[in-house]
Amino acid sequence: MIVAIDGPSGAGKSTVAKAVAKKIGFSCLDTGAMYRSIAYLACKEGISLDDEAALTKLAQSVDISFGHVEGDPIPRSVFINGEDVTTAIRTAQIDKAVSPVSATPGVREALLECQRRIGHAGDYVVEGRDIGTVVFPDAEVKVFLTASDEERAHRRVRQNADRGIGSIDYEEVLADIRRRDTVDSSRACAPLKQAEDAIHMDTTALYIEEVIEQICALARGEA
Repeated sequence: MIVAIDGPSGAGKSTVAKAVAKKIGFSCLDTGAMYRSIAYLACKEGISLDDEAALTKLAQSVDISFGHVEGDPIPRSVFINGEDVTTAIRTAQIDKAVSPVSATPGVREALLECQRRIGHAGDYVVEGRDIGTVVFPDAEVKVFLTASDEERAHRRVRQNADRGIGSIDYEEVLADIRRRDTVDSSRACAPLKQAEDAIHMDTTALYIEEVIEQICALARGEA
């Protein structure tokens, strides 16, 4: 079974997906971490973010894997070609680089195969921007999470402060979120949009526990 959670940057997808997976006993697949890994490696190797051929070749040639602790369905670390990039992919630089990388058709095609292979191997909660529309269009549960721009910026600032990674300047984070929204929703390949059969949840005024429980209820067939 696949529970697909889509939505814009800062909507809480990753946090919610991990909590839902734990509650219902599913594994969790963070597709965003996969695109961030490609963006990180591109920046590290000096590959231009508008060089589609080079980015595609990079995505086709790398091995992305996740580290788990026994008994925990939530991945604790991300590896690319054996290198632990868990922290490195969560910087402000990668925040800016990931949108153009994820808009590259060749990159999406390369990672799409990997995502489907992982997802079809078991029960997964999968979060991203095109999970319910492109990656797993037949997912049994589809949710589209949103929140106001301002609330998403506040959440991201708090998250960055807690992790000690990324910008904690509210105006900078807000501008970056709006920029990413524009890029992600207007890209030609797999744009950010709500699947027709997805349930829309505006989380601006909701406690995270409410969101998690609503999605768990959907997964259990109780809603």
